[in-house]
Amino acid sequence: MQITCSQGLHPRGAPSRALADGSRFFFAIYRYHEYYLFVSSDIKAVPKPRRPGTLEEEVFVALARTTDQLARRLEPVLKAAEISPTQYNVLRILRGAPEGLTCTEVGARMISRDPDITRLMDRLEKRGLVSRCRDSKDRRMVLTRITQAGLSLLAQLDGPVMETNHLLLGHLGPENLRNLKSLLEEARRYGG
Repeated sequence: MQITCSQGLHPRGAPSRALADGSRFFFAIYRYHEYYLFVSSDIKAVPKPRRPGTLEEEVFVALARTTDQLARRLEPVLKAAEISPTQYNVLRILRGAPEGLTCTEVGARMISRDPDITRLMDRLEKRGLVSRCRDSKDRRMVLTRITQAGLSLLAQLDGPVMETNHLLLGHLGPENLRNLKSLLEEARRYGG
């Protein structure tokens, strides 16, 4: 298709600047396309220079990636029991506190914070895995306790979870695991 205009064609076949309808839009698109083809054919892609990261940043990213990778490997074990990692964490916390804990206390001990701990407890209570009751000394406080069904579910998961943890981290050996645990605790202490 040939575009004609009041002043004829450009020597190379491109439309001239003054199109018959007065529009320069199509000309601009044509020129940009021509420029793009010229640039892309002669110049190889130059990678953007990376900002040099600090060692702390590299460790932080490595830690985040490792955490995500390890957590993804544990999810199928928990999914088979129809429980989320957050729910599993709450049940483990409550197993360690048979006298019961308030929602605030459970929230403070969780691995990852859940902004709606009450709704999380509602779901666990609906499944019969936890029970809630008012404290006899202070009626304003509601204590949450793990039920026998919750303990049974954790007992079923203990073996597969330990096996998965061993598969993922056992190759590091006891000494390296103790060192890693110590370093991570120190990082948390200063990380707030």
